[in-house]
Order: sequence, then C-alpha cells, then structure tokens
Amino acid sequence: MTAHPIVTTVRVHAPATIPLHLGVGEVHGTGPRDVVTVLHAVDLYDELVITRAARLRVTTTGARGAPEDLRNVAGAAARTFADRLGVAAAVSIEITKRIPVGVGLAGASADAAGALVGCAALWGADLSRDELAAVGAGIRPGVPFSLSGGTALGAGGDERLSPVLARTPLHWVLAMAGTRLSAPAAMAQLDKLRASGSPQRAGDVRDMLAALGSGDPTRVAEHLANDFEPAAISLMPALRQTRRAGLDAGALAAVVVGAGPTVALLAASREAAENIAAELAGSGTCRTVQLASGPVPGARVIGSE
Repeated sequence: MTAHPIVTTVRVHAPATIPLHLGVGEVHGTGPRDVVTVLHAVDLYDELVITRAARLRVTTTGARGAPEDLRNVAGAAARTFADRLGVAAAVSIEITKRIPVGVGLAGASADAAGALVGCAALWGADLSRDELAAVGAGIRPGVPFSLSGGTALGAGGDERLSPVLARTPLHWVLAMAGTRLSAPAAMAQLDKLRASGSPQRAGDVRDMLAALGSGDPTRVAEHLANDFEPAAISLMPALRQTRRAGLDAGALAAVVVGAGPTVALLAASREAAENIAAELAGSGTCRTVQLASGPVPGARVIGSE
C-alpha cells in the first residue's frame, strides 16, 4: 500500500482509561496470567499535534518525567507505523499531557493510540480501526482500547475487546497521590497476600456488565472491583484515607485504579462529582483531583490543516 500525505498538521485527542473491573488470575507456570477487565474511556485527554517534519521528534508539556523522541511511546508508535507503511517517520509530535504520568490511567497507551490515528491521517493511510489496533497491540497492550474507547470487555488481555453497552454517562472524581506504585511491585504484593490468606476477589464480570446495561450508576458502584486494590493499599496505606474521604464526601463507591496510585470515585451526577472534588481538594488526602465523565470515543482527530 502506498500512503500519500494529505495534510500537514493534525490535532488528536486521546482519552484516559478507568478499569471498572480488573480480575487477575493465578500464575500458570511461565505463561501469562488470565486477566479479565472492563475498560472505560473518560474525557480526560492528552492532546497531540502531529506535523510533517524533517525527522521524528517528540516533545511533551504538562507533565514531569515524560520521555521524548523514540523513548516516548508515541514516537515508537510513529516509527512502527511508518515501517509498516514503508514511509519515513518524518513527523514532529507535540504532546500536551493532561493525563498524569504513572497514575494508572493509561496515558502512555493513549499517546501511542493518538500517534497512530494522527499519523494515519497525516500520511493518508486507509486503515480500519481493527487494522490500527493490530499495529497498536504490538506496541503496548492498552493501545487497542485507547483506539476504540467507549466501554469494553477484555478477556485474556485487553487486546481482545468486546464492546459493552453502557446506558448512562458515569461521572468520576479522580484523586491522585504524589507517589507512584509500580505494577510489578503490586503484582508481587498481590501474590504475597494471596499466599497468606485470600483477599476478596473481583468476582463475576457479568455482574458489572449487567449493571452497565441497567443504566443505574448505583448498580455500577456496587460492582466496581480491582484485584490489585488490597495490594496497592498495603503498599500505600494513604490510599485507604483517600477512599474514605471520597466516600464521606458522598461518592457512591471508590476503587483504586489498576495498581494505583489513583482512586476513582463514582458520583451520582456531574454536580455531585463537583461537590466531592471540592471537598477532597481541601482534605489533604491526595495531591491532585480531576473530574472526568465517560464513556467517550477513543483517540480521534479533532482538527487538521
């Protein structure tokens, strides 16, 4: 396939991801664990401006610790995609980070998805979302969902996705700690906790699917689940105080996002979320508070020239 540039600059929005259900299986020899997820895209966006240039270059603003050029996953995505198309990866990618780095909201996957969508538009590549997702899956496991957005069930890894009907918008307060937790540390702690007892497990994913189909956020709240949560709280006990502060402020439910250190608080309405955020901001239990709603579409071009 020959790709022809059709525009000089594209602007892309790429959304954050909240796992509504995260079930982690046991170790099976040296193979991967079984993982079941329900993923939910929300309107907390990184913005990418992708422009034809003499060489590949990636810069970021708005976040500390974000790598640049090929060390950035967006740069790696652009290079991988260019190799697939047989074109030069001659683009400048400017990323305005609104999804904080290292807080479990899939910001890196969002940026990779944004780079794929933007470069496809820039180079005139006529690929379907499924074809882009196949490219993205080889870059980072979360990229296919960041491309599709909405709400989706992922079984055995979120590269295999099935859309889920969500009948009502969900409103969130995202309370973020200043300290990061690594996924390997949380996984090791989860295994340690399971070996010493049996922390509560995420349960049957069908309960969450039925709750989403009902259109009742109270039912969704009842079934928010994350197998990593006990491990994350044991490694960062302050998360327990953040959860409690959010519930005391009126959240329907609270769940640690992935391996942390973000706590997602589900609110009954946008107004309720605003009230919870205001109370949390003055509580001293977290460093950053962010409002978000979903589901929203995946990475998409919002302008070009």
